[in-house]
Amino acid sequence: MTPTLTYFRWPFIFTATGLVLAYVLGYQTTGTVAGAMSFFLLGCILAVLEISLSFDNAIVNANILKTMEPKWQHRFLTWGIIIAVFGMRIIFPLVVVVVAANIGPISAVVLAATDPQEYARIMDDAHIGISAFGGTFLMMVALSYFLDQSKEVDWIRVIEARLRTWASIRGLEIGVVLFAAVMISVALPPEDSATFLFSAVCGLLTFLAVELVAHFLDAEQEVHTAAAKGGFGAFLYLEVLDASFSFDGVIGAFALTQNLFLIAIGLGIGAFYVRSMTIMLVERDTLTEFRYLEHGAFYSVLALSVIMYMKSLWHVPELITGLIGAAFIVVSLISSIQYNKRNQIA
Repeated sequence: MTPTLTYFRWPFIFTATGLVLAYVLGYQTTGTVAGAMSFFLLGCILAVLEISLSFDNAIVNANILKTMEPKWQHRFLTWGIIIAVFGMRIIFPLVVVVVAANIGPISAVVLAATDPQEYARIMDDAHIGISAFGGTFLMMVALSYFLDQSKEVDWIRVIEARLRTWASIRGLEIGVVLFAAVMISVALPPEDSATFLFSAVCGLLTFLAVELVAHFLDAEQEVHTAAAKGGFGAFLYLEVLDASFSFDGVIGAFALTQNLFLIAIGLGIGAFYVRSMTIMLVERDTLTEFRYLEHGAFYSVLALSVIMYMKSLWHVPELITGLIGAAFIVVSLISSIQYNKRNQIA
């Protein structure tokens, strides 16, 4: 078995490099050692924030990744990390500002470098649409997992067994998500209501589109080989899923600092650890060893989606979000260990 520390070799290297860059960036920005140290510490905090918010992401990724062809696993773990670090942590915030402020990409970069407060304000103004889109996509992911007639293992049986019996109702998860989106939009001020509802519908359509693409592409692979597993469709699904998880971390990071480049460093460090955790979970088949860990991750995803919706109405500290997700993971892990002990005794 591969030693645990071996999985985290590259994250350790990236952590050291990233924190040095954060220190240098802080010194160049403030011109003082104290300022440089503040950037260094913020980089550490942002990395921990990303890891705490994304551990459930690693478990969900591993659940899907284990069904994919080896070449697509490799592509996700190489190209995927590039998209995760540079696409979601750098390009995404720039695109938001480009659209919201109606300026060019170069102007957005200049704005981030010269006027980070204004840049952060624009990002904050866009949080309604981002929360609606990401929350809707993640809610569909979680409900699709629980509303599944083929699901055989229950953790919280009183809830999951009932949800499984409702799985035969076509489009139930879509109806639930749309109802939640309408309720939130009604509670919002008129100027935000339309934005929230439109973004939520876009998130729903994106989920359905990715599911449709995955179905057709992977079905085509099965025609060519009976042994084919998840391919490009699953890869695309994972990328959109990872992006949805990233929304909360990116928006939350702007509450700590307005420096886009420091955010990219801190969240990038966290993304590398999530990637390594995903690889470890797949190679060690941890989800099979701990039967309820996957359930805890999807409960965490459902909680995150609800919190993203709630953030449209109230401020919810990222610490609370991270603790709720971690609580589901820890309790499901403990339940899995207890089950294994009982099974061994039997």
